[in-house]
Amino acid sequence: MSMYNADMRYDRQVKLDVQKLREIGCSVPEINKKTGVSKTTILRYIKNITIKPEFYQTWLDKKKTSIALRKRNIDLAEKKADNIIKSLDDKESAIIAAMLYWAEGSKKDFSLSNTDPQLIKTFLDSLKRVFHLNNEDFTISLRIYEDLNKEECLKYWSMVTGIKLDEHTSINILNGSKNGKLRYGMCRVRVKKAGQLHKTLFAICKKIILLTSPFSSMDRTGTS
Repeated sequence: MSMYNADMRYDRQVKLDVQKLREIGCSVPEINKKTGVSKTTILRYIKNITIKPEFYQTWLDKKKTSIALRKRNIDLAEKKADNIIKSLDDKESAIIAAMLYWAEGSKKDFSLSNTDPQLIKTFLDSLKRVFHLNNEDFTISLRIYEDLNKEECLKYWSMVTGIKLDEHTSINILNGSKNGKLRYGMCRVRVKKAGQLHKTLFAICKKIILLTSPFSSMDRTGTS
């Protein structure tokens, strides 16, 4: 038997093992622990598997317990966050803008692209608050796939950014289908005439590095 066939047989057996565990009411974390198969793969393997009636109530009880535990942990995390962060001053907002740009921004010009509306809004709001920018200081462009509704994407990102987007907005339409995963595409925020502000954010990043990792250099972080 070739190695390829052996691997195929092994994969089939793993899939059967996962499905059998699901049939007797094992949760995804339990199957992961028992088999070592990733949770993503488990979800794919059990997609059409029905839990046997005699195990269903046990599975349901475990699910309810898991949901309650998850909710309790979220509540605890939110309370801890409330204790740590009461409000944001200008210094903290400047740090947020710098860190977002460091992580997600283009190093060629002062722009940032992302699909996360909260990230985009936080970046814009932080820049407006600390550096007194207004909507006219930004250019918004979109990158969407051909199966997405252009007008809906424009309306959505207009709402997120607070900046009016219309038929004159630059939109890069890509081949392929991403509907469901990237429902409104990707938004790119570019700051106009921002040479000095660009340097200021880099300087903030450098200052943070010096304070947190004094032996690091900007060259090693790729933000020189």
